[in-house]
Amino acid sequence: MEIAQQILFAIVLGLAAWLMARRIGILRKTIRLGRPEDRTDQPAERFGTMLRVAFGQKKMFDRPLVGIMHFILYAGFLLINIEVLEIILDGLSGQHRMFAPFFGSAYLYLLGFFEFLAVGVLVVCVFFLLRRDVVKVDRLQASRHREMKGWPKLDGNLILIFEIVLMIAILTMNAADSVLQDMHSEHYTQTGSFLFSQFLKPLFAGWSEPSLIVLERGAWWFHIIGILGFAVYITYSKHLHIALAFPNTYFARLIPKGKMHNMPEITKEVKIMLGVEQPDPNEVPAEIGRFGAKDVMDLSWKNLMDAYSCTECGRCTTACPANITGKLLSPRKIMMDTRDRLEDVGRNMQANGGTFVDDGKSLLGDYIVEEEILACTTCNACVQECPILINPLDIILQLRRYQIMDEAKAPGSWNAMFGNLETSQAPWKFSPADRFNWAEGLK
Repeated sequence: MEIAQQILFAIVLGLAAWLMARRIGILRKTIRLGRPEDRTDQPAERFGTMLRVAFGQKKMFDRPLVGIMHFILYAGFLLINIEVLEIILDGLSGQHRMFAPFFGSAYLYLLGFFEFLAVGVLVVCVFFLLRRDVVKVDRLQASRHREMKGWPKLDGNLILIFEIVLMIAILTMNAADSVLQDMHSEHYTQTGSFLFSQFLKPLFAGWSEPSLIVLERGAWWFHIIGILGFAVYITYSKHLHIALAFPNTYFARLIPKGKMHNMPEITKEVKIMLGVEQPDPNEVPAEIGRFGAKDVMDLSWKNLMDAYSCTECGRCTTACPANITGKLLSPRKIMMDTRDRLEDVGRNMQANGGTFVDDGKSLLGDYIVEEEILACTTCNACVQECPILINPLDIILQLRRYQIMDEAKAPGSWNAMFGNLETSQAPWKFSPADRFNWAEGLK
């Protein structure tokens, strides 16, 4: 019987590993569709940023209460996996609590710490669920933000319910284990009662030994299959940020937020026109395929990683002045639309042997519309707010650059401003000689 369980566990573990590897491969391929961009400079500063923002949750503590609860959830997720490691080794070896002999009396305190984290995760998940569906925090409501309708709202609720159930399963497993220890049941190592699950023991006081074994083994299987299923599920969910927050913050831009990336080809032409730089007569003119970005393939790989890393928390949209005043723009939706396009591209590649076949769609036009990108004031509020240093503005600017420079679809008022900049070196239509008339009479 034990050998059969070991074989079944190995099959379940192998299947989960295969599904994860397959999904990670697709994510990697779609991210690599983006344009190359060097983000390997200043490794020490990048590593420090990752430690502060991703590992230390620095920006989450801008709102202390939510920050503390999120840290409990995050720490619990990381550290409880040490117990999951024991469960996996138990499943493969056919043993039960194989770490207990190595840790001795400290094992009971270690499990108590894990149960403390489990209860903390359970309480925080209940609080967050109530916050989403009873208190109805505005930035998470589909009635206020159209991008939160359907799957995004359901996804947020599912993951919280899933974690609550998993924490109940591990506490139930430990409680049943403790009762079986009291019965001196075979294979159940004497460790003593655990910190929190001991309070559940009265629920199983009248149960027979076979019934308790079924309960304990059932909770064990449910917990480990749930953990493996959770690991696969998050690769399809917004909760992919659990893993991607680390590389995403490491590769975040280190230059000031307000500094825009100029196109080298255009910058060179402007400098030549102004006489700042002289043309090289022997240089072959570079061929410019496209100004800005029309589809995800025109964005950089970091833009695409940003899209997959988005937590959909909505802090960016809440801070966006365009959104606050009723404009169509939502920085969160920009990131979600970019991810949706990437998902469609990934499915396209899967269906065509790993090669993308033109489907007649593009990010600009089919997912993100003109009105959204034109509403952006480039104030960087969305960039400042993001807890994992995502940059929606960079995507907006590249889409807008394509629309204006490649498609020549700038609004009339913008064209007038561009003309004034070209002729008068200012957005307003007056002579450069009159530029400082406003200062007359000032002391």
